[in-house]
Amino acid sequence: MYSWKDADDRIAIVQMNAELRHAQLDLLSAQCATDRLRLRFSVEDLARYGERDVLRKAIGTAVALSDYYLSIQNQLPTDTLPITESQIRDAVKAVSDYLWKEREAYRPKGVALTERQQSGLRPFFAEGIVDRIRTVELHGRRVAPPPFYMQAQVMGIDHLPAVSHMASLTFVDVIVFNDLIIERALFHGLVHAVQFQILGLDRYTDLFVRGFLRTNAHFAVPLESHAFALESKFALNPDQHFSVEEQVRLWLREGRY
Repeated sequence: MYSWKDADDRIAIVQMNAELRHAQLDLLSAQCATDRLRLRFSVEDLARYGERDVLRKAIGTAVALSDYYLSIQNQLPTDTLPITESQIRDAVKAVSDYLWKEREAYRPKGVALTERQQSGLRPFFAEGIVDRIRTVELHGRRVAPPPFYMQAQVMGIDHLPAVSHMASLTFVDVIVFNDLIIERALFHGLVHAVQFQILGLDRYTDLFVRGFLRTNAHFAVPLESHAFALESKFALNPDQHFSVEEQVRLWLREGRY
């Protein structure tokens, strides 16, 4: 078993986490491919008409991966933070108020998407989102950490999202970039804008806060992991169009948020 006190072990642990991040990205790509199947074909049709050898190999791989990661999950330390339902509701309200306040502050400074940006994004997003969204570039300035972070840390909640290091943050229908607009980050921000539109601010915030408290990791929150998965799918093949709204509604119907 590795020990952080051993210098060689520390190097191995860093390498292990780098490999883990690569594995997560590959899994997100596989998830995107599976979502494409789920959107177009029923389980019954796949079972009846899918190539048997390919199906068996895909199912075998999925089961093996599931068993492996579940075995890791069973070894994870139990979350013992004494957070009550009342505290969760207070946290949801604090986050919701923060998102709306930032939206109101940045919206007047925002600019519409350029014609080039709109042209590249319309195959993926409904016209209303593309027209309504506003962007703000901070050119190296940073979005300040939310005011409730200190209180959360006092309660023992750590691993809070480092907003000052993120490429972009979405405040309902305003995407704020800590530096310049990057195409992938813009796509990612628009996915969140679609989630806000479909779920509404209050439900989005409730799902995000509960997801974070459950996973204790920003990237593991389903709303966030879905945005990364769709961003990755877009980056791998920008010419293969899909509807972000359909993807979000699919996850909502299946209770995956």
